[in-house]
Amino acid sequence: MIYFIGAGPGAVDLITVRGAEILRRAGLIVYAGSLVNPEILNAYAPTECEIHDSSGMTLEETTDCLISGHERGLITVRLHSGDPALFGAVREQFSELRRRGVTFEVVPGVSSLFAASSALRTEYMIPGHTQTLIISRVEGRTLAPESASTALFLSAGMTERACSELIARGYSPNTPAAMVYRASWPDERVIRGTVETLPELSRDIRKTAIILAGDFLNDDISAKSRLYDKNFSHEYRNSCLHS
Repeated sequence: MIYFIGAGPGAVDLITVRGAEILRRAGLIVYAGSLVNPEILNAYAPTECEIHDSSGMTLEETTDCLISGHERGLITVRLHSGDPALFGAVREQFSELRRRGVTFEVVPGVSSLFAASSALRTEYMIPGHTQTLIISRVEGRTLAPESASTALFLSAGMTERACSELIARGYSPNTPAAMVYRASWPDERVIRGTVETLPELSRDIRKTAIILAGDFLNDDISAKSRLYDKNFSHEYRNSCLHS
């Protein structure tokens, strides 16, 4: 099995229990060396574990390394900073593994987003003031498109209204949508549909669920991050080395 693990925001003890337990059994780890605190590896990785720093690797090299561990029967880990779902450039890695018929599992992590609010001793949602949190980035060499991914908390009992509001705000009725009920619990349920069909598909769920909408749910989209593109130079890799 290949595991994608969120290492957390940096503190050694802010990785999840599940993530730490898998690291302790790992035979091969590919970690984001430019972002992950190396003390996490010192604390949890076995001394005999094979460790690779992906900061200078391309997508193809990273994927080949993961599959090499998998084919040798090793517990193989791709260790990302924070949570892999936020700016983790994991989608193209997932696609490559699916294309090669390799199974994988994702272990979520604590995002720096939440470590920051903890450091500030505050809460992002204040009744009567704000109920919306925008997660984005300043546009650099990678363009920032206008389309958005939406996650709605505390709205499962009002799914029809929520989806109607999404359409009113510019989402197409055919935009992919999903509901995840009791995420990570033993009775977790994942319902997939569109903004138009989700209310009917999830009619029996009234609470403890998150509504998600956006093109990020479309597995057919082949867009890739430039971070691991062989033609993209950055602080840790010169593209000419791979041309």
